[in-house]
Amino acid sequence: MSSRAALLVLADGRFPAGGHAHSGGAEAAVKAGRITDAASLAAFCRGRLHTSGLTAAALAAAAALGHDPYALDAAADARTPSPALRTAARKLGRQMMRAARATWPCPELDALAAAFPRGAHQPVVLGTTARAAGLGPEDTAHCVAYETVSGPATAAVRLLSLDPFQATAVLARLAPDMDRVAERAAAAARQGIDTLPAASAPLLDITAEQHAAWPVRLFAS
Repeated sequence: MSSRAALLVLADGRFPAGGHAHSGGAEAAVKAGRITDAASLAAFCRGRLHTSGLTAAALAAAAALGHDPYALDAAADARTPSPALRTAARKLGRQMMRAARATWPCPELDALAAAFPRGAHQPVVLGTTARAAGLGPEDTAHCVAYETVSGPATAAVRLLSLDPFQATAVLARLAPDMDRVAERAAAAARQGIDTLPAASAPLLDITAEQHAAWPVRLFAS
């Protein structure tokens, strides 16, 4: 399989990595009235992309380059102040690991799974998976950037009965932002773990904790 084809497989929303069960903060934002239509969805996605998305893309790109995954997991923990989001990231990492080992089996994935039986952070697993699939840091960062905005956009269709054509248009118009974030993430990853970005979105952290306490919710996060 070529790297281009591997990228399409990894970025496909049908890849069984568990992301469909998570809204990326969109469910809480919809309830709070911060996402009400396509325009507010675009603003939410853009903010998420340039903060937590940039951080996750850089972590994944660093893993794709072969940086120490154990140090990267610790770096991901340090960049995720919300306990609810740390839990979600490890659950997603565990689910992605199952899919990755079935799709691109390799010793690096086996070692990571053995070291983190409850799941490493999802960006670290994704980056290690991308490495196993023959992808470089740029493609890996693009995959994460797209995932960062496609998750909330898909969730908004379900939460708001938003026109799917409008949600897709939001993603298309964010393409230049995704390119810029991926380029920044890959460049930072090449300089080492200590230079990885730590861009944060405090409101996402706060609402994630609130969302985790809801007795009834459509999405896991």
